[in-house]
Amino acid sequence: MTTASPRWDVFCRVVDNYGDAGFCWRLARQLVHVQRRAVTLWIDRPAALARIVDGVDAGAVHQRVDGVVIAQLETATLAAPVRAAIEAYGCGLPARYRDAMRAQCPVWINLEYLSAEAWVDGVHRLPSPHPPLTRWFFFPGFSAATGGLVREPGLVDVGDARADAPSTGALRVSLFCYANRGLPALLDTWSTGPEPMSLLVAEGTAATDFARWLGTPLPPAPAHIERGALAIDVLPFVTQPVFDARLRQCDLNIVRGEDSFVRAQWARRPLVWHAYPQDGQAQRTKLDAFLERYLQRAEQDAANALRDFARAFDAEDGDALVRGWPALRAALPVLRGHAGDWAARLGALPELSASLVDFVESRYN
Repeated sequence: MTTASPRWDVFCRVVDNYGDAGFCWRLARQLVHVQRRAVTLWIDRPAALARIVDGVDAGAVHQRVDGVVIAQLETATLAAPVRAAIEAYGCGLPARYRDAMRAQCPVWINLEYLSAEAWVDGVHRLPSPHPPLTRWFFFPGFSAATGGLVREPGLVDVGDARADAPSTGALRVSLFCYANRGLPALLDTWSTGPEPMSLLVAEGTAATDFARWLGTPLPPAPAHIERGALAIDVLPFVTQPVFDARLRQCDLNIVRGEDSFVRAQWARRPLVWHAYPQDGQAQRTKLDAFLERYLQRAEQDAANALRDFARAFDAEDGDALVRGWPALRAALPVLRGHAGDWAARLGALPELSASLVDFVESRYN
């Protein structure tokens, strides 16, 4: 594989366990394999990456995996020429590295959190002066006025994996959410309902809420539990390709953060996004902005069902989740078609790694 030099540096401080690391790894890998750039991923917690990427040594200070150099963030240096320094989510650069940038002046990018809010279009690619440097705001997004989303070649055309899933006749739901006080009421509804349900739970998900509902902690993965109509499979963390395939095998995906949120959209399945909880429920603005954009072309009853359920999940309102489930269940076939149409529209937008390369190279022209 031929890569362009000097190198690109991507910085990641792990805040949301696996979402930050997962997103940064996908981006770094895309820059290497598709954009042919030499990339070093500077990360403060390689152990998070080791759980979702084959071949990563959690204790190594410096390693190369799948063409990407992975190194401890605080050891970052500019001893070699650097073309771009990318702070994922404005994570901050080590002081020594930032001081050295003054002599070399790579393109410095603050790669922001994904948001569907309208104001993002207006601030994407705006400069923030830090003489003699300039820090550029760069936003992933859902419009042509943003940098778009990470998208591997052929991703939109990936086949339907549902046929590869075990044929149980049950409705298959994957769950990878934050702690949620409303979850026990929803689990009660599923377990006492008339339809067989298969719930795939990522290990460690909402552990306190499951313990409250079961009366005992969930056993470590892999484990299988049955209660009434509900069968729960506790699954270990897997590599990103395996996780992506799992999303395509389900009838509904409840996801969190950013990486699994985006991959659920590429899976072309109905999804409920549990946004990262913030003080004063500030995340509701982001959720509503996404729902407004995502459901703009959806059939009205189906859109209302998903919107009501997603807001109830965000509010951790068990009663509202129970009330909203029948409507969402009935809408799933329509929402599945809508999810496919949405993914196709996303596939026509800019791709994030290509947008970054175009922007960085334009700063040198």
